[in-house]
Amino acid sequence: MVNFKITILGSSGAVPAYGRYPSAQLVEIQNEHFLVDCGEGAQLQLARFNGNIHRINHIFISHLHGDHYLGLMGLLFTMHLHHREKDLHIYSQHGLHEIMTAQLRYSRSVPNFNIRLHTLSPDSREIIFDNKWLTVETIPLYHKLPCTGFLFREKQKPRRIDKDRLPEGLPHYRMHELKAGFDIKDETGKIVYKNEDLTLPPNQSRSYAYCSDTAYAESIVEQITKVDILYHEATFTEDDKMKAAETLHSTAREAALIARKANAGKLLLGHFSARYRELEPLLTEARTVFTETYLATEGQTFTLPE
Repeated sequence: MVNFKITILGSSGAVPAYGRYPSAQLVEIQNEHFLVDCGEGAQLQLARFNGNIHRINHIFISHLHGDHYLGLMGLLFTMHLHHREKDLHIYSQHGLHEIMTAQLRYSRSVPNFNIRLHTLSPDSREIIFDNKWLTVETIPLYHKLPCTGFLFREKQKPRRIDKDRLPEGLPHYRMHELKAGFDIKDETGKIVYKNEDLTLPPNQSRSYAYCSDTAYAESIVEQITKVDILYHEATFTEDDKMKAAETLHSTAREAALIARKANAGKLLLGHFSARYRELEPLLTEARTVFTETYLATEGQTFTLPE
């Protein structure tokens, strides 16, 4: 089975509180490991929940508020001390290069691996990662600083071979033709076997949208429509809606409204304000609008089956 897994490393907004860490998630898809945001203590949480830092080759930073990137330099120094050699790609808003350069300069440090910084465009969608199996696309969000979310989407999968109907002795290269959707033809171009007779439909392509700090913004709905799992910040309850509007954050109900309008499969809530020791009120509020809502708290793992 090909993995598609999201592990929550941090769920707190602004500051650590009640055992909750600032924003960070480990996303594993098709043997690719992505770190999404890197708040304070992210490397400790990776160790705690068995995340392998040596397999992380891409780090996505949604924006440059400290609770989303202050764990980055500690992680980079650990990678250096562990003699990492592979390139590391970091995607961020403009300004991270200056922040990192100052810290490396004054600590007189030179990482023994290449750090490749990619600057995001906060106002437009762009595909920032693309391989054989999946793409990662930015989601423009509405916050006090330039901020983007990230949409992970698997590409169309190959058709599945129906072993019960497969003719005996069919050459191996013909299997690739079948998986690609082609009929089997002889030397003259005549169809010997129709593809639909020997194959089954492909497994469903899976998707995950990470919507970091943002005010309520229906502008994102079209892009994330029918996403399998949506993570949407829910910093406040409706009782603190004025505070949410002031800080350009969302309430749990607003996150649920976005999930409902987007026809998402599941909604994960996170980025909780330190004013809430207990999180059940946020979950209850969201579930009145969107039933398939869950708390994205430390150590929780959400998977999508093949």
